[in-house]
Amino acid sequence: MDSSSVPPYVFWAALSAVFAALTAIFAKVGVEGVDSDVATFIRTVVILVTLGLILLTMGKLHSPGPLSTKTWVFLVLSGLATGASWICYFRALKAGPAAVVAPIDKLSVVLVAVFGVVFLSERLAPMQWFGVVLVGTGAVVLALG
Repeated sequence: MDSSSVPPYVFWAALSAVFAALTAIFAKVGVEGVDSDVATFIRTVVILVTLGLILLTMGKLHSPGPLSTKTWVFLVLSGLATGASWICYFRALKAGPAAVVAPIDKLSVVLVAVFGVVFLSERLAPMQWFGVVLVGTGAVVLALG
């Protein structure tokens, strides 16, 4: 497979994985000596400021225009789910080793596949289901091993 046949989202997804790994390591060190919820708040403020600066620099800091009720509802739900995930993740990192917490958190990959099929009518090929099973099994082995 040559690089021109790789979809652009693969690059961003790979970078996301790298930054997610760094998040776990940095957060594990950063959560020492502070309440995990306070640590989550600090992280959130940093994200808001950083994203605001990126949008400002790129000239994208403006009204998004009219958004449907559905868009608002699902963006708010996504934000609430993100916040809940971060709070739980930081509490887990405060209490346990990053090398165990992160694989359990990555069971989200399995859940996304299942939820995508159930709620979004997405379809996975048998080989993709095999991959989902491998990811799930790997996460459990890493967490328990």
